[in-house]
Amino acid sequence: MLGNSRPRCWFLQLAFAFCIFVSCLRFGNAGITSTFIRSEWPSIDIPLDHEALAVPKGYNAPQQVHITQGDYEGKAVIISWVTPDEPGPNSVQYGTSDNSYEFTAEGTVTNYTFYQYKSGYIHHCLLSDLKYDTKYYYKVGSGDSARGFSFQTPPKIDPDAPYKFGIIGDLGQTFNSLSTLKHYMKSEGQTVLFVGDLSYADRYQFNDVGLRWDTWGRFAEQSAAYQPWIWSAGNHEIEYMPYMDEVVPFKSYLHRYPTPYLASKSSSPLWYAIRRASAHIIVLSAYSPFVKYTPQWHWLREELERVDREKTPWLIVLVHVPIYHSNEAHFREGESMQSVFESWFVQYRVDAVFAGHVHAYERSYRISSLKFNASGDHHTVPDKSAPVYITVGDGGNQEGLAGRFRDPQPDYSAFREASYGHSTLEIKNRTHAFYHWNRNDDGKKVATDAFVLRNQYWAHNRRRRKLEKHIQMVISQNKSY
Repeated sequence: MLGNSRPRCWFLQLAFAFCIFVSCLRFGNAGITSTFIRSEWPSIDIPLDHEALAVPKGYNAPQQVHITQGDYEGKAVIISWVTPDEPGPNSVQYGTSDNSYEFTAEGTVTNYTFYQYKSGYIHHCLLSDLKYDTKYYYKVGSGDSARGFSFQTPPKIDPDAPYKFGIIGDLGQTFNSLSTLKHYMKSEGQTVLFVGDLSYADRYQFNDVGLRWDTWGRFAEQSAAYQPWIWSAGNHEIEYMPYMDEVVPFKSYLHRYPTPYLASKSSSPLWYAIRRASAHIIVLSAYSPFVKYTPQWHWLREELERVDREKTPWLIVLVHVPIYHSNEAHFREGESMQSVFESWFVQYRVDAVFAGHVHAYERSYRISSLKFNASGDHHTVPDKSAPVYITVGDGGNQEGLAGRFRDPQPDYSAFREASYGHSTLEIKNRTHAFYHWNRNDDGKKVATDAFVLRNQYWAHNRRRRKLEKHIQMVISQNKSY
């Protein structure tokens, strides 16, 4: 009897340790309010003569080059650039060998005015029918002013396709912004999910608004010309300025940053969806109508029905205004969207909702407010079917950090800190992904908040032995971090 009890005791201890480990994967650091506050540089924009904003050499040289996904499936990109003096060539040469371009695609060109500012010539060119998992080289411009870049297409749509996303929000163009961008570029992220508020040009007046869109485009080019940035719009993109006779919302943003909205049957470039590797990504617009029966409401209902978790198990939502956070800044601004869409997020088992707007970092547990308490009010409770809500509005813009969190920390808040940084989501397979929030710290990338994100669709439908197999794989792989 005694001899048999020891293995049984050992097994129970192992089972208990396993449960604790799985719990840690689910909940990460419980209820932490970090006291670290990072404000390394003053919240002022980079001077116009700084090298990060430099105009490329050569007459009419293309500048502000950036790419985004150009279709629903990841086999196309939209390449955009600006020529300052004249339209110039409106084509992109591209191919799979450096300095040997097999193909040419023709694009479109446009420009716009904002107050008395007149933009350069803005080019957009669609490269379609690309091969998956292939490096392409491309060239824009002509003669001595031509410029060359490259990008990597994603793997084909597959439930176990690994992929690493970066998540950045509220970036701006300060030295803190530059620190965030440089840190992200060392992360080996393959595509940026951008959660709104790009240039902060609306904090300027008159012709300086347009000027600061140009400087931001040159600033972001160091990353955005080499990998897709998936755009979502924030409040600083609205630019409603009646005192300048500028009353068309999103005018600068929509001219400069196209999205593949038609590919997902959207009626607006401000909300759309893409599939990339093993992820289905939905972009929402917090500053467009979204209540019941509006176009965005109809579109989201239909798009959620189109999601095939057997092919793209990871369901991610991007929106500028956070639905759950506990900062004094912009507190409860997301409640209107929450009241409309939260039940769908739970019903369709969204894995994560990324937002910006609040200039700090915060991660929630899986929670929802769909139940009522004894008083008949909505009550926030743990909900295994709900997404994790993550706020990454900490890119580094000139408005500075939002350092006042509500006290005490709410039960739904897992980790929060007022520092500059970015996040990465590294999808490993259909069941698990590694999530890191990386604080910009003294020139080093520091993973300050990290946990293993379990897929909402597959994690609740596999057998125990499959769970154990994947957990052991995660343990072995996680040792390298």
